[in-house]
Amino acid sequence: MGITLPAFTPLEDSLWLTLCCRALDNRSPHPILGDAMADEIVRSLDYDYGQLHIDTNLIVNVALRAKQPDEVASGFLARHPDAVGLDLGAGLDTRVIRLAPPPTVDWYDIDFPSVITAREGLISDHPNAHVIGADVTEGDWLDAVPTDRPAVIAADGLMGFLSQDELVSLLNRLVSHFPSGEMVFNSYTKFAIWAAKHSRGTQSVAELIKFPGFDDPRELEGWIPKLKLVKEILLSREPEVSEFPPALRLYYQLEAHSTAWSRKGTIVLHYRF
Repeated sequence: MGITLPAFTPLEDSLWLTLCCRALDNRSPHPILGDAMADEIVRSLDYDYGQLHIDTNLIVNVALRAKQPDEVASGFLARHPDAVGLDLGAGLDTRVIRLAPPPTVDWYDIDFPSVITAREGLISDHPNAHVIGADVTEGDWLDAVPTDRPAVIAADGLMGFLSQDELVSLLNRLVSHFPSGEMVFNSYTKFAIWAAKHSRGTQSVAELIKFPGFDDPRELEGWIPKLKLVKEILLSREPEVSEFPPALRLYYQLEAHSTAWSRKGTIVLHYRF
């Protein structure tokens, strides 16, 4: 019998889309992320992912976009073993387990209180891993996070659910809270926002999308002057594309020849501050 979770709001319920994509990636012959814990959670909850109409393209996109913050955070923690790590809008993502940071790192998963309650019942404790039940657009949750250590901040899928003003306010609070750090999250161009609102595989979250999108990753530097772009990660140019199914692999390889075309898909942005 599956585990019973608390009732979620529509926004909280959006966690199922990425969770199920990571689980289905793990079941594929050639996993991109290989998140066995996501698969275990979906099986234990007996969730009917068929209602989400997830296709192969969405599965490989979600898996590959999740892998990029993992790699950025892993590199940062190797250089800063005393750092603080944050996963904003963590949902039921098990990034802290995939990263397995040393006990000198304090890691914080932040999401709505009901989601955090679900996490605590499904995801085992990790040394120096903490949870904070809060709306990330509110300011007081940061009071529980140290201010005197470098930070690496990850967010997967969060930006689309914030307005531009909410995003700018959140990022300004974050870069002001820590002495230095890096930030990595998936971004959306204006076309990508339009596509997310009209694609069958993302219809479960279409009405929740608030962000208008932006086409130039340096635009964010104008909104938050402390941020400096390290890299715009275009998924079409990542080596994992070679593991995609043949038709998708060919499409992404063709897309990789054009930055403008690649930006119509999923982008992960990496900044320092």
